Amino acid sequence: MSGQRGMVGRHTGHRRKKNDFNRGRVGRHGGRPVCYKSALSSSSLHCQPLRLNRVGRSAKSREAAEARRREKEREMEGKEEDVKLGANKFSERQPIGTSAQTQDKDYTEPPPAPLFEPGELTSWSFYRAGIAEFMATFLFLYITILTVMGVKRAPNMCASVGIQGIAWAFGGMIFALVYCTAGISGGHINPAVTFGLFLARKLSLTRALFYIVMQCLGAICGAGVVKGFQKGPYQAFGGGANTVAHGYTKGDGLGAEIIGTFVLVYTVFSATDAKRSARDSHVPILAPLPIGFAVFLVHLATIPITGTGINPARSLGAAIIYNKDHAWDDHWIFWVGPFIGALLAALYHQVVIRAIPFKSK
Repeated sequence: MSGQRGMVGRHTGHRRKKNDFNRGRVGRHGGRPVCYKSALSSSSLHCQPLRLNRVGRSAKSREAAEARRREKEREMEGKEEDVKLGANKFSERQPIGTSAQTQDKDYTEPPPAPLFEPGELTSWSFYRAGIAEFMATFLFLYITILTVMGVKRAPNMCASVGIQGIAWAFGGMIFALVYCTAGISGGHINPAVTFGLFLARKLSLTRALFYIVMQCLGAICGAGVVKGFQKGPYQAFGGGANTVAHGYTKGDGLGAEIIGTFVLVYTVFSATDAKRSARDSHVPILAPLPIGFAVFLVHLATIPITGTGINPARSLGAAIIYNKDHAWDDHWIFWVGPFIGALLAALYHQVVIRAIPFKSK
């Protein structure tokens, strides 16, 4: 019996090993066999698991992975293209001097305008732009002079919009009118702005002179319409004419006009600069907005000194319609000051900020 039990034990042990081997044969990992019989010996059975090698993928899997990689690269290139004109194109530390001109540009610098361009005189767009400047300056004087008259007629500042309201009228009208006419004439509405842009070769001398004439005519007509509505109050309250206030010298008035016009014209250059538009394209900006705010802030500062000219056409229109001696005594300040301010702003922006004379051809 003991011999039989030994025989049974041996057979059972052999059967158990065989079952273990069979389980190893049919064991699966992820739907695939993971071990195979490596060798059959009298002592034991060996089952070696199969390790998946990621490097050794099939050719089809490698092609799919390569296709996904190429698609991802195309998407990244598209995203880089979207911000190529933004701030990421320019590093925080920019090269200075003429070395800066060797960098790739992502904007187009407009060519300088010719000094004389006779062909403009036969173009309808030339006259259309002049008409737009006339109408814009006409509306500018009409609204702003009416606002000044309203403040002057009030018994006290608290009963009117006050100096802040006058400043908002001038700044708000510039914002609205520049927005309306920028695509037609550039929205100058100011001989000082036209003069500064001419110095920067943004427009020809022919167009600059035509703009200045149309701006002055528009200002005269705008002030004239206000006087036609209320002739008595217009003459009694100064007609919105610019004069140097009591307590200030002519030098004070001249300095206020120079600095005020510098602020305005420099803002115009910055808001319309091609390089700034490219570099800051990720920041939405409406060019008439900073220009209007510049006019508003300058008026807040200089209304108590000169009534704020910074626009020779505005000063000329009010002086002609008002036509009193004291309005003409200081009138030269409101031409010389704005033109000097525009000259300084053009030099500062073109020479210092943009370094135009130092750029390689």
